[in-house]
Amino acid sequence: MLKPVLIRLRNARSLSPLNAAPFRLLAAPPFRLLNAAPFRFLAPPLCWGCGDVARRGEPLCLTCRRTLRHLGDEHVYLAGVATWAAVAYEGAARELVRGLKFRGGVALADAMAALIVANAPAALLPVVDAGQDPLAGHVPALVPVPLHPARRRRRGFNQAAVLAEALARRTGLPVADCLSRSGRSGSQVGRPRPARLSAPPGRIRAHALVPGRTLVVDDVATTGATLAACARALRAAGTRDVRAITFARALGR
Repeated sequence: MLKPVLIRLRNARSLSPLNAAPFRLLAAPPFRLLNAAPFRFLAPPLCWGCGDVARRGEPLCLTCRRTLRHLGDEHVYLAGVATWAAVAYEGAARELVRGLKFRGGVALADAMAALIVANAPAALLPVVDAGQDPLAGHVPALVPVPLHPARRRRRGFNQAAVLAEALARRTGLPVADCLSRSGRSGSQVGRPRPARLSAPPGRIRAHALVPGRTLVVDDVATTGATLAACARALRAAGTRDVRAITFARALGR
């Protein structure tokens, strides 16, 4: 009886303020109320994969962590872009992506970034030494995949930008939020593969100075159409080297 109640409490705690209609009448913001110490005491941390109790500060229980399928050091080419991902987009990894993207679990980005940094090849994702100026070296800049303004307003944040910032904190690499998306708004979810590849929703362009070396950051890679659109925009603006790094990748791509 306790487990379903705790899951509902966790789901309520992860609501975006824009979607938290039942709490709008309250004076304090939903996040502040639901994350207060008494509420945390009543709702112990739960695994985002299975809903069981997890360790404090861990988004997954030990059982679900063991189910993550690590993809090794090798990258794949998605729509022509060299792309590396930490884990397969399935099971518990899929639930983490959904929790970050659709349920306002912004804190999940740090755990996802930790897994990326722990497994990414050093040549792809270097760690800048303390005291070293990342802008003075030849390290890549982290470029988050842009979110359409309409979708960002509804969601309240760009999950790729949140993940890029979490990676930057752990590696010391700079973040270059230099891409924007305009035109029609839409989602790739549910679209046929040919439609995804031929025309990702919206138009992506560079709106600021682009770095010479870039790592395009996103939460998940499927067909690679959006990553390819980002790469085209970066190269058109002067970037020499474009690669992509994601938390998860759909297998068979």
